[in-house]
Amino acid sequence: MSLFDLKGRVALVTGGNGGIGLGMARGLAAAGAAVAVAGRNRPKSEEAAAELAKLGVKTTVIEVDVTSEASCRKAVADTVKTLGRLDILVNNAGINIRKPAHELALEEWKQVIDVNLTSMFVCCQAAYPAMQQAGGGKIINIGSMLSIFGAPFAPAYGASKGGAVQLTKSLATAWAKDNIQVNAVLPGWIDTDLTRAARSEISGLNSMVLMRTPARRWGTLDDMSGIAVFLASKASDFVTGTAIAVDGGYSTQV
Repeated sequence: MSLFDLKGRVALVTGGNGGIGLGMARGLAAAGAAVAVAGRNRPKSEEAAAELAKLGVKTTVIEVDVTSEASCRKAVADTVKTLGRLDILVNNAGINIRKPAHELALEEWKQVIDVNLTSMFVCCQAAYPAMQQAGGGKIINIGSMLSIFGAPFAPAYGASKGGAVQLTKSLATAWAKDNIQVNAVLPGWIDTDLTRAARSEISGLNSMVLMRTPARRWGTLDDMSGIAVFLASKASDFVTGTAIAVDGGYSTQV
């Protein structure tokens, strides 16, 4: 359907070389968007970009340190310079330090907030002029189930992901006049390298997830593709400021 056609559009995906970011990048590329894969690990990003290029779209690799304002702004500028414009921004880069609050050092708190939330703000701010010039745009911010729930082992992560939803709402209301839609996606338990590490660190996590999730499975990277295409396409032109759970029903069940 033409509503979901992204041909001629350009997307920048931070953390697009793996996990949820790669799943979303695959969906965007399959719908026809050119994709800039931004990350710290250049060989990994080049591998992801090569995979996406097989879908017949232009790709480029951008090295970015999302804790650096200058690096975030350069990533946006390089995307526009290389691919000609910027229509879609996916703020996916993120980390977690699993410690209870009384054990979390202030520097660890700052590190998580800087990577997960401050970089999101800077990338959005950097993308705004390019999207305004293009006549509109789509911003997809990655939240979490911890945007909704609390967890004793993730105070900084939960704060950053709650902040991501509120930032999304603020930007959506500010930039609606510019035809820029800003939405958040709240992934449930998706099978990635990061969540595999969590399963090894948190006893009983796998059983808890399967028991709590009505779909009775972990999410896959492919499960993230469709929501990315929807929120990046004309199909969502009247959808802004939302936080959409992609969690197999996890957040609906007590």
